[in-house]
Amino acid sequence: MTTHEAVETVVPERYRTAVVPHVMVADAAAALSFYRQAFGATEEFRLAHPDGGIMHAEVRVGGAVLMLGDVSEGPFAAPPELGGTSVALHVFVPDVDALVKTAVAAGAELVREPADQFHGDRNAILRDPFGHLWVFLTHLEDMSGEELERRLAEA
Repeated sequence: MTTHEAVETVVPERYRTAVVPHVMVADAAAALSFYRQAFGATEEFRLAHPDGGIMHAEVRVGGAVLMLGDVSEGPFAAPPELGGTSVALHVFVPDVDALVKTAVAAGAELVREPADQFHGDRNAILRDPFGHLWVFLTHLEDMSGEELERRLAEA
């Protein structure tokens, strides 16, 4: 099975075209290593900054692309510098429970245990060592808007 075929079976169609997040971290090389170990990320490429560090890199986590780099001059800051983050990175994976075990063993903080949700996905929330929040999901079922609203009212 190709990565594209796997994405089609794991990610609901409405999420297959998405905004590509670009996160900033204090140590991009360490983040790349962590994402490989914790989330099974594959590094697509990296560009070294002329003054040292990583100017830009891209990894694939599941079917999703993540851009990242070391914090430098300009408007970008890493979550610890901001006292938190207002963004969570959502990634659909085939087995959220297995990913959570691997990620926690690699040093991710478990914010919310894996659980089935009213919206038809099983999800968990993790915080990586660089302050970014990740919501990993395994899609369980499709449903109509009416069914989604009914389940929300019951939840």
